[in-house]
Amino acid sequence: MIQQDQFFKGLKVLELASVLAGPAVGMFFAELGAEVIKVENARTGGDVTRRWRLPSESKETAVSAYYCSVNYQKEVLMLDLKEAEGRQQVYDLAKDADIVISNFKGASAEKMGMSYANFKELNPRIIFAQLTAFGEGEELPAFDVVLQAEAGFLHMSGEPGRPPVKMPVALIDILAAHQLKEGILLGLLQRAQTGDGCYVETSLLEAAIASLANQATNWLMVGHIPQAMGSQHPNIAPYGDIFETKDQKFLVIAAGTERQFEQLCQVLNLSELVEDQRFSINANRVQNRDALNELLVPAFAKKDRKDWLQAMNQRGVPVGSIRNMKEVFERPQAQKMILEDTLADGQKGRRVKTVAFKLSST
Repeated sequence: MIQQDQFFKGLKVLELASVLAGPAVGMFFAELGAEVIKVENARTGGDVTRRWRLPSESKETAVSAYYCSVNYQKEVLMLDLKEAEGRQQVYDLAKDADIVISNFKGASAEKMGMSYANFKELNPRIIFAQLTAFGEGEELPAFDVVLQAEAGFLHMSGEPGRPPVKMPVALIDILAAHQLKEGILLGLLQRAQTGDGCYVETSLLEAAIASLANQATNWLMVGHIPQAMGSQHPNIAPYGDIFETKDQKFLVIAAGTERQFEQLCQVLNLSELVEDQRFSINANRVQNRDALNELLVPAFAKKDRKDWLQAMNQRGVPVGSIRNMKEVFERPQAQKMILEDTLADGQKGRRVKTVAFKLSST
């Protein structure tokens, strides 16, 4: 049996990154057993997210819940890399490190002696993973919401006729972290074959564009510019449509096949809709979405959420109960995803795993 939390035991990772994307990569390796050393800026009081507290969080705690979300099981060093002593400590660590994760801007890295060239000279086997905002050569600063705007996500988010709405998780950072992890893993594979390290780079912008998926293809192939549709889908109906139940709860439907739509209609006692020319095939339902929903809304209002969930699950209709965060973590699967530790000030740290897969030899 593979002991997953020891998979990367013996691997040494040097994290020269702050905020979310870079530290999420470091946490991935920490969860799987690597030694992760996080270097924070002593001049500024460390990673800025240490102070990103909710109004309900105590100002007496050493770090915010936000900081805890991606800084699990790391050794933290507060260093001033503008001073020779701080730089030398990093160089000493890099001599036997396997991976460096950096989100320094190019000019800053060169000035401080923290570029790939510096580390490669110290350790030719090192895998240097660089994260930027808009790509190499661009020095513009950016946070996730800026990239949501620049990559087209904000334009197509929210409700029709209303201002754009950002995704409530910094998803572009998370997507960029996944891209960088994949690059690093390929670098490790290559090193196992050749003995040589390498340079891995991704940007928030490229990671965001790579994740546009079908929305990008709708533009590239047929010239369709996605518009704000709330949770609805431009190609499928009913999909992402939200309905209120008798007990004032909300369900979201994702009928992606003709059979699923037929089963939905049967559950709702609306079998006649299947024969209605306006709704008989998906293309017609997309075109007549508003008319379809006018008929579905009163049907959903006849029973409580739990009754609809039971009936639809029995018929194989894809349906989701819209849960708040408390309700999400009432699920057994979510409980298994919680990581706990005790922080330096005695505070109990709790966060969700970044590793959501299992390795098994059986």
